Amino acid sequence: MKWRVVLFALLAFLLIIQFGMCQKTEPDPKTKAEKKPNGKSKSGKGSGKILASKPKVKTGPETPTEAQTYLTQVVNKGRFQKVGNTLTVQAGDTLELRCKGNPVQWAVPAYLEEDDEGRLRTVQHERYGTLILANTTAADTGEFTCYPMYCEDKDCRKQYDKGVKVFIFFSDPLELFVPSADYYEIIQLRTNWPTVLPCQVTSPLAKVTLHREFPPMEVKVDGREISFDIKKGFTIHRPKQYHAGSLYCVASLGNLRQSSTKYMLIYVNYPAAPPSPAIQASSDTIVVGKNLQVTCTVIGEKGVVIERPMHTDDSVQIVQVDGQNRQRTQTILLVDEVREDDHGTYTCTAQNLQGSRSASTTVKVQSARTTTKPKKP
Repeated sequence: MKWRVVLFALLAFLLIIQFGMCQKTEPDPKTKAEKKPNGKSKSGKGSGKILASKPKVKTGPETPTEAQTYLTQVVNKGRFQKVGNTLTVQAGDTLELRCKGNPVQWAVPAYLEEDDEGRLRTVQHERYGTLILANTTAADTGEFTCYPMYCEDKDCRKQYDKGVKVFIFFSDPLELFVPSADYYEIIQLRTNWPTVLPCQVTSPLAKVTLHREFPPMEVKVDGREISFDIKKGFTIHRPKQYHAGSLYCVASLGNLRQSSTKYMLIYVNYPAAPPSPAIQASSDTIVVGKNLQVTCTVIGEKGVVIERPMHTDDSVQIVQVDGQNRQRTQTILLVDEVREDDHGTYTCTAQNLQGSRSASTTVKVQSARTTTKPKKP
């Protein structure tokens, strides 16, 4: 009997120990790998190097100067692709662009700025702006720009230096050139300014050449005197008189070959500097009641304009200067019966497309009684 009591007590003791082990709480996984400053775990085993991470600092929203503006194209619902310098879209498809920023402002080709069909619309969202162009055509080809805006209270202005641009070709299998309502376009060839023939194609894959109508020939494009840019057309960098005439572009892609609008180039010899006028009065000092003439003379190229008041006598002559024909323009200001309030500075201003220059002279007016000599007694 005694041995049964001992056996029962032993079993009870074992059950109490087992029950205590089952009630032991499993440590939290998040704290299980916690390290002490000495690099050891709670078990006392070494754990190697401790990789310390910097605490995350909550920052405010990006300012316009810090934000990076970029464009993406919505390809399909939920699919986006970043846009580069150029983009090709099939004519007839819908174009949808997204531009990071709040707010942003869009710039589109001039043709679309006058859109009255409701094909173009823009929407500003919390973090980006959207441009949507429906029922696209080859005529929509051109440059699209997104400008982030800098705002102070309700005053907003464009950040031109942070604008993101993309040139979009709206490819049409039947239109290699952007359609134009003009059969002929007149362009001035300025001696001091590059000339652009904007024969814009709808596909960057099109091969474009420049041609002269009379005599029929292809114009050489060497990249220096004349160059070609798929986004601009042909540029004549230093126009000369022999560049004048009727020119046009020819584009070819696959089996399709088309001609552009014809460009009538007119050579204009623009002056290289503003004219220098000369001014001279008939007298530096004049008596009240006498007649005064102020002459302004300019020798320069044709097209000089002289700003002058009324009551003038004008003349234009062609004269030889350094072996070249020059235009001599003269304007005489007529002041009849001078009065005392006619004294002062007279200015002649001559101007052309390069600017203007002026010349001045001062005229004194004397009273008639101050010039009358006293009679001898």
